[in-house]
Amino acid sequence: MFAGHDVRNHQKGIVRPEDFDAKYPLILSWIQGTLARHMPQAHPVSSLSFKRLRHYFNPEFLASSKVVYVAAVPTPPLSALGFNQFSDFEKMNAMGITYLDTFFSREEGRGNESLHFHELVHVLQWQLLGPKAFIAAYADGLERNGYRRSPLEVMAYTLESVFKNSANPFDVAAVVRDQITALYPTP
Repeated sequence: MFAGHDVRNHQKGIVRPEDFDAKYPLILSWIQGTLARHMPQAHPVSSLSFKRLRHYFNPEFLASSKVVYVAAVPTPPLSALGFNQFSDFEKMNAMGITYLDTFFSREEGRGNESLHFHELVHVLQWQLLGPKAFIAAYADGLERNGYRRSPLEVMAYTLESVFKNSANPFDVAAVVRDQITALYPTP
């Protein structure tokens, strides 16, 4: 989370809460603008021909979650907003990135069901935490632990690994809800 912002029970990070509060509307506006510009290219995940996802996520969730295929995933201009500590994240060239109910996948990830699973975990995280708390928690994880060790990424990569290595479906939403509650308990 950015500087101890309301994703509870963490120490204060490098970014001060007042800086996060001042920049959060700009970040959210960038996300909303990016989603609006790409909406014509968005596909409901339910419209894709993946065989396994429907056994892990409910049909309404798959219908409301969208994917946009792009040459390079868009990342917020965090350095331009004064958050230089996230410049490595901006330059990462990730295979996917999620904003609200939509994720962006590089073109070469189009047929990768595991990648889609991973990004759907992030859609659930956005829904459960809400935009402000998700951004704060994600930034805090990056700031404290780096990308691969940040708690929200550890959760997504761990569940993706279970998905890839087991034929036994499970209720991903319930698992994510339990893990979010454990990571960010309410007072």
